[in-house]
Amino acid sequence: MTSVPTPTTNQILPLELVDKCIGSRLHIIMKNDKEIVGTLCGFDDFVNMVLEDVTEYESTPEGRRVTKLETILLNGNNITMLVPGGEMPDN
Repeated sequence: MTSVPTPTTNQILPLELVDKCIGSRLHIIMKNDKEIVGTLCGFDDFVNMVLEDVTEYESTPEGRRVTKLETILLNGNNITMLVPGGEMPDN
């Protein structure tokens, strides 16, 4: 019988990290070639997120499209990566 290791004080679980980011800026990379930068207002166990002061960056054949949004509800199933404190690079 194997035992499950218990988290030590220096380990942090993924949802704990997301919880610490509430009120902070996040750079979110989506599965569909979109990137989103916004302030995290809240989330659930599926990492569906409410963001405000959002900028959406989308790569198109014509170039990069930038869309500003006041508030969005983001489906966590489409997220590839979260970067706490991240901002979109200027390139």
